[in-house]
Amino acid sequence: MYPLIRNRRLRTTESVRRLVRETVVTTDDFLVPLFVVEGKGIKEEIPSMPNYFRMSLDELEKEVKDLWKMGFCAVLLFVKVPDDLKDNKGTEALNPEGLMQRAIKTVKNACPEMLVMTDVALDPFSSYGHDGIVAEGQILNDETSEVLAEMSISHAQAGADFVAPSDMMDGRILTIREALEDEGFTNTGIMSYSAKYASAYYGPFRDALDSAPVDIANVPKDKKTYQMDPANRFEAIRETQMDVDEGADIVMVKPGLPYLDIVREIKNEVEVPVAVYQVSGEYAMIKAAAQKGWLDHDAVMMEQLTAIKRAGANIIASYFAKDFVRIMG
Repeated sequence: MYPLIRNRRLRTTESVRRLVRETVVTTDDFLVPLFVVEGKGIKEEIPSMPNYFRMSLDELEKEVKDLWKMGFCAVLLFVKVPDDLKDNKGTEALNPEGLMQRAIKTVKNACPEMLVMTDVALDPFSSYGHDGIVAEGQILNDETSEVLAEMSISHAQAGADFVAPSDMMDGRILTIREALEDEGFTNTGIMSYSAKYASAYYGPFRDALDSAPVDIANVPKDKKTYQMDPANRFEAIRETQMDVDEGADIVMVKPGLPYLDIVREIKNEVEVPVAVYQVSGEYAMIKAAAQKGWLDHDAVMMEQLTAIKRAGANIIASYFAKDFVRIMG
């Protein structure tokens, strides 16, 4: 006897599939990362990230206006600072006329409604390429957190809507939240990189910002003492819950596709929005394989974005934002 229920009835045509589709990705889901450099008229492609660019402030202004017209509503800013401005304490990060502060103002002047989130970490400003202050071969936790709080205030003063600490120092969310409150920035949000793994997928990003750890004596060779062990699952829940308790408004899992089990675990545990960062290595692999003709770029991109949202992401930080509009438009 044939079954009365045939699941394939709901797959018979594209119209039916669209009607019952459970997960739909839209431009509202995207947080668009942007890389900013000093200069004028600069829009230089990042070799390890095809069709993605570092741009000067004048080009950033154009880019933000284009993104808004495409339907995107949020950007995440990163800066590449000259080597001569780097030191162990990230002093340049606190400069009110620094590149990040000017980038924030540029975005807000160009498109006031665009939501601006800012990277809060020392590695772009560190002479050692670390997310924290280095002393005697160690990354100093509490001293770093104090600097991150000062960075966050500086970003809020420049007009940032959210600060996004990506460092993984213990207790830094509470330190930042209290500092923002003390300075009257009660409406400035915090998107915490709560479950950021010590991943091998970050290589192209570090090329983009020249922020890889340096290989010299008495400096840790990697970030494994503060970023999470990829083997750990329950630790991610603990880290994330602590960040929520300390005042995080949004939590993030990074990287994306290899950690979708973590995304679902965290989504089940917390009541704040969950962001996922589809990182540079994920982007570069698709681009490289597509250039070789080994896979269908657009199909794989859409499958990955859908999988990330299906796993529980409310927000997807992705370099594929404009590619998404190209194929959906």
